[in-house]
Amino acid sequence: MAKSQDDPHPTSPVTLEVLRLDVGSAVALVGHPLHVIMVHFPIAFVIATLGVDVFYWWSGDPFWVRVGLWSTGFTFLTGVAASIVGTAELLLVRGIRLMEASWSHAVAAMTLVAITGANWGLRLVDPASILPHGLALSGLATVIAGFAGWHGGKLVFDHGVGILVAPRN
Repeated sequence: MAKSQDDPHPTSPVTLEVLRLDVGSAVALVGHPLHVIMVHFPIAFVIATLGVDVFYWWSGDPFWVRVGLWSTGFTFLTGVAASIVGTAELLLVRGIRLMEASWSHAVAAMTLVAITGANWGLRLVDPASILPHGLALSGLATVIAGFAGWHGGKLVFDHGVGILVAPRN
């Protein structure tokens, strides 16, 4: 239970959760969780790809086809890298495995990687089908990225996953 407001060292519910379960990062660089650092790249590339596809739809300029190919490639590759690190966190830290939001986040993230892989493959094999299929996959990927990001944010902000909190004496 949280301490009273008169206590000079109040304890937040997130701090209590972190102290109750081991949810610190197992894959970190100088105390900074790698998964939390890496996920920004595929999220940014997913949104960029949607923007690129909209520009292509609007202008018809083949330049946007090339940009979309690179963007989806980087989306997929950075997503795979972030997924490997995230899966390691999930498997190595018991406290993370016990949370429902961890599994929802993992399933959404793997779905996102599959969609971005399909989107990249579509562009590699048949660039002419970017409209409408590539645009639809980009829109779907953006929605799934939002869902995965929301669950990832819940893990960090509501449950303190990946943050190191030391009890004060």
